[in-house]
This record gives sequence, structure tokens and C-alpha cells, in this order.
Amino acid sequence: MNPITQPRLGHIVHVLAAILPFREPADVALSRYFRQHHELGSRDREFVAETVFAALRRYRLLRHWAPDGTPRQLALIALTKISGFGVRELEAVLQEGEADWLRQLKAGGGEEYSLAVLADFPDWLVEKLRTFLSDADILTLGRAMQQPAPLDLRVNTLLANRDEVLQILQAEGVTAEATPFSPMGIRLAKKIALNKHPIFIEGKVEVQDEGSQLLGILLAPKRRDMVVDFCAGAGGKTLLLGALMHSQGRLYAYDVSDKRLAKLKPRLKRSGLSNVHPQLIVNENDIKVKRLAGKIDRVLVDAPCSGLGTLRRNPDLKWRQTPESVAELRVMQAAILAGAARLPKAGGRLVYATCSLLPEENEEVVEAFLAAHPDYRLIDCSDILKQQRIPLDTGKYLKLLPQVHGTDAFFAAVLEKTATDA
Repeated sequence: MNPITQPRLGHIVHVLAAILPFREPADVALSRYFRQHHELGSRDREFVAETVFAALRRYRLLRHWAPDGTPRQLALIALTKISGFGVRELEAVLQEGEADWLRQLKAGGGEEYSLAVLADFPDWLVEKLRTFLSDADILTLGRAMQQPAPLDLRVNTLLANRDEVLQILQAEGVTAEATPFSPMGIRLAKKIALNKHPIFIEGKVEVQDEGSQLLGILLAPKRRDMVVDFCAGAGGKTLLLGALMHSQGRLYAYDVSDKRLAKLKPRLKRSGLSNVHPQLIVNENDIKVKRLAGKIDRVLVDAPCSGLGTLRRNPDLKWRQTPESVAELRVMQAAILAGAARLPKAGGRLVYATCSLLPEENEEVVEAFLAAHPDYRLIDCSDILKQQRIPLDTGKYLKLLPQVHGTDAFFAAVLEKTATDA
């Protein structure tokens, strides 16, 4: 176990102090802090990041034990109660009275906790989950979300195959295995310095959760199709779609953020793809979108969402989202889906997806869309996966959960434009 030094504790406390107002994503605040502190070596950074994220995953519990706790107190509780350090191991860095306080906390037992504290969810989220899950299922979900996510890779099938990459990793002593559902996925038991590894530098792999890979498989673009990734972001799914198309056809990567599209450029260069066309749009009604109306074979709408399905990776999201922000997102999701729905030609396919657990961002958005667009019909996701020999059946919608599938929580619906408009 890593020793606790005064500087290490100080860095953990300062990072928590920067993150806990929950005004920005935790990984953004952490990256900025590391850029400002070049003196931190890789092991120190890893230890600080792991401790901070362990505290964020159990933040509700930490606040239960110390309702008015300072970032320092929360850091100490996280180290002792969550990371498993003994009080004696911390004595060299403790201030007067802290050792006794921690021993009392460590000795505490027999206390009853609410479901929200045990699951480590805010009250409002527990209320929403109770509309479609039992308390036992909420607790199972919460405990799954408290575990760190594994590192999933997607093999770029344009430049390599999965067996080849697995052999390279296993020869280096890296514990790696094929993902159970995605035919191009690899799961690592532990994180490695991937950005310095030849397989990454040469474009043979990208980091991508297995659930995210399945979205591209549901879209199933053909080689010479015209395809639009409607909310491309930094382009992880764009690169997947380009590889599925064998770098043929035409693939438009739309996004409203120049910064996000800029992150796609180096990834695109590594990938070896030549069929991708990144395009900045103002909104879903941009003239660039209107010009392609009725001409597109496949459209992926990975909609902006609450991100509550990614809490293993982004535990701060449950404290940054609110019922009000979810309601605002639902309006945005409906508008984006309606805008993207102009693109497919008759017989074309549109996949609507989120990394949210909530029906109001998922089924309810799709059902409202179908009621307003009789020229679209729902295609059963399980049928598409069966055709691709993927052993996964979650019903007509794709619904992935970490405690069941080992992925982030994802939702997807496959919609087909019928031959004639209503």
C-alpha cells in the first residue's frame, strides 16, 4: 500500500477543495491541478486521483459521517474508511485530535443507513429510480456504480485485429481479455500508460467502453453509405463508424463545439481513416443539416444527457445534476432527435442513444418522438444483435447496466424511416 506523506495528503485535500463545489467536471479540475503541479510524479498522481475518486464515489457516505466535514476531514475519512488505511499509518500526517476522531469513526458500527446513503445517490435520484426499480435493485446498482470501471479498448479493425492486440498486451504481462459482447473490444483489469504505448500511438486501439462500441454495431453502416454522427463530440463513435465502413462512403461528424471537434483531429490522424468529414454546426437546424435532409443512410444521435450511466467514471455527476437539469436535457434531446430525423432517406436508420438510466431521457423521449413522427418505426435491438451474432438480448431497446453487463449504463433505440412520409 502506498505510504501517506504530508505532501500527498496536501494534494488530495487541495484537489477535493477544488472539486467539491461541483461547478465543473471532476476530471477537468483534476487535470488542471496536475498541470499546475509538475513536481508530482506518476505514482503520486495516480494515488491522488484514486483517493479523490474513491471519496467522490462514496461522497454521500462521507457526508453522513461528517456532515460539516472540511476537505481535509473528508480526505482522512476516505483514506481510513474507504481506502483501508489504519490510523497508525496516518499518524505522521495527523494534527492534534485527529487520531482519536478517526479511531472513533473506525470503531463505529451497528448504525442504520438510509437507502440513499448505502447506494450513495442523492435523494432526488433515489426517488426517480424508485419509479421503475425496487429498493434491492437500486442498492445493487448503487454498489456497482461505487466500483471503478475497467479500461475498455476498441481495436481499430482498419489497422489491426483483436487477437493481434491481445497477444501484444499479454506478452507484456498486461491482464487483458476479449469483451463478451463487442467483437472488437478488449478489457484491461488495470489501467496502463496507454497514450505512450505503440498500439495507441500507431492508431491500433482507442479507449472506448464496450457499451459505446455496441451503439456502432446497432447502427450497422455499410461500406458505401452516407452516415452522420450527429453529436460527434471528440469522435470516439465517429472513429468506430469509420472503421465499420472500411474507410469508404462518407461520414459526417457534426458537433456544436469547436473544442470537442478539435480533439477529434489527432485521433483521426492516428486512425488511418479518410472518409470522415468533421463539421461544426450551430444547432440541429443548421443549414448543413438541412442540405442533407432525406439523403442519409445511417444517423447516430448520441444525445447530450445527464451521464448518470457513467458514475463509475464520473461520480461527481450525481451531485452536479438536478431534477431541473434533467428536465432541461429532455427538451434538448427531443429537439435534437427531431432535427436529426430529417436526415435519413426512406429505409434509412437512426439510432438514438444516451448514457443515462432514466426513462425520461430514454424511452419517454423515443415514445414521444414516434407519436409525433408516424413516418418512423421502432426496430427491435435484440434482432439486430442476433443478426450480428452478439449474445445479448435486452429487449426492443438496448439497456445496459454495470452490475449485469460490466459496461457503463447505456440506452439505445433503433428507428427506421418508412418508405413514405405520413
